[in-house]
Amino acid sequence: MKLTIIGSGHVGLVTGLCFARKGYRVLCVDNDKKKISLLKKGIVPFYEPGLDKMLKESMRKKRIAFSASVKEGVNHAEVLFIAVGTPLGDDGSADLSYIENVCRGIARSLKTYRVIVEKSTVPVRTGERMKRLIKKYSGGTCFDIVSNPEFLQEGRAFQTTLYPDRIVIGVESKKAERIMRKLYARFKAPIIVTDLASAELIKHASNSFLALKISYINAVARVCELSGADITQVAYGIGLDKRIGRDFLKAGLGYGGYCLPKDVAAFAYISEHLGHKFNLLHEIQKINLGQRNLFIKKAEKALGSLKGKKVALWGLSFKPDTDDIRESPAVAIAYRLVKLGAKVQAYDPKVKPSKIPSLKNRMKFCASPYEAVKEAHGLLIATDWKEFKRIDFKHVKKEMLRPIIIDGRNMFDPAKMKKSGFVYHGIGRS
Repeated sequence: MKLTIIGSGHVGLVTGLCFARKGYRVLCVDNDKKKISLLKKGIVPFYEPGLDKMLKESMRKKRIAFSASVKEGVNHAEVLFIAVGTPLGDDGSADLSYIENVCRGIARSLKTYRVIVEKSTVPVRTGERMKRLIKKYSGGTCFDIVSNPEFLQEGRAFQTTLYPDRIVIGVESKKAERIMRKLYARFKAPIIVTDLASAELIKHASNSFLALKISYINAVARVCELSGADITQVAYGIGLDKRIGRDFLKAGLGYGGYCLPKDVAAFAYISEHLGHKFNLLHEIQKINLGQRNLFIKKAEKALGSLKGKKVALWGLSFKPDTDDIRESPAVAIAYRLVKLGAKVQAYDPKVKPSKIPSLKNRMKFCASPYEAVKEAHGLLIATDWKEFKRIDFKHVKKEMLRPIIIDGRNMFDPAKMKKSGFVYHGIGRS
């Protein structure tokens, strides 16, 4: 079976490569000609562990190709995945203009039956909107709309796409269901078949629940600090309850990235648009953003006024094993530190200065974590890269003016850090 993936970002490219790994012939389409040119050369335009190797392997086996033409994509395959961005609008709604443009492009090229799959994260009822739009421009050509939400995790994109917990398929016809079941027969995962609206809602509800767990444990962390309890022990005790589970119960700076902030906001917007004010979602957002303020206050309490002080910042990506800085708490903290007059010395294993041009000349980008802590009044840890676990803290202590660490990811044991001569502050830890 041949497949077309329209949109070659994190979701589109990973989806295409995973289908290629399963033996399908995939054409990835994107209107960014520079990106397509890089991909044709085997160059990945963003960082994801193992992505470059998988791309080269799929190209060598001639299972994947790239194009800037939607028309070519429509002619290539019976199943067309749409995996373009749905960024957050100013009012909290999802911007569906990219999806609408793709739908118009597909419609104008439709000649025979196609299954058109929503892979992008979209608000409930988007499938109906797509159907009306394609009918308007296609001249009556037969097609089916399917909702097939993605659940990949950046940093573990291949594992979570090749070996998913579940495959959700929202369909309106038995023909589309048969095609999608055949397509996913090579994936060993439960297939859940629903109507279009339910499949769309599963994605937003899932991500919002994950955000709820993160914000909940961060709220508990504040109670721990006030009471002298340790959030790592509390979270461990909570997580062993099988009804709750341990995942996403790690206190810290809160969630970031492209998906969770956008999906919580979009779910709140669509709920209100449908007539239900989902106050819980607004509280999740409030707690999440509050963690950044809490972290800055911790830094000010430990270091005094930040103006003129050299501050080392470890981590800029929103999570480890990615160079994605979209809605990154670490980047937000960097901006706050600069605004407060701190001389920021930042290090991230993958995020380069070109990723954050507005900070390029306002803070120092360092080549190593040791360079970042040189003559620093304090060290702030904002992303929990594994590399930091292997750091020689004797060396770090010698480089710093004052051995103060504010750990926004609770990476280290407070007692061990104290024994090593550091003043150590975590989140929700005594």
